[in-house]
Amino acid sequence: MAKVTSLGHVGLFVNDLATMRDFYTRVLGMTVTDESAERGMVFLSAQPGAEHHELLLMPGRTGDADVKIVQQMSFHVDSVEDVREFHNRFVEDGVQIDSVVTHGNTASVYFRDPEDNRLEIYYSLPVEWKQPFRAEIDVTQSDEDILRQIHDVTVGAQR
Repeated sequence: MAKVTSLGHVGLFVNDLATMRDFYTRVLGMTVTDESAERGMVFLSAQPGAEHHELLLMPGRTGDADVKIVQQMSFHVDSVEDVREFHNRFVEDGVQIDSVVTHGNTASVYFRDPEDNRLEIYYSLPVEWKQPFRAEIDVTQSDEDILRQIHDVTVGAQR
């Protein structure tokens, strides 16, 4: 039976294309792989050598600011250090941070883009953990201390 093998990309209708382009490139470090000024489309990738685009931005968002459109988009990072660096960047740039948590198998920061879409950056830990699980953590500490927090909270949750 045929089945999908991965998520290819997500497209978002936006109000302010320039602001959103800046956020996803400057704050999240994504690369613009193509643009169409005529159609107002911006194609972005975190891994342009492997995937032409993972995110498409284009004008056309309708509805009031409080209309919920996207539950979340999540972006994987390669280390706990990356989670901490992104957290620091978000604080410095005034990005709205919703929560900093572990799901037992991640270190995660939930935050908002300029049009209030909920995003997550996360590092996957090499463990399986039943979901849903959520516990607050402090990612301003050293890598070892962050991993110790996650270990301690998950050991406590198993009891």
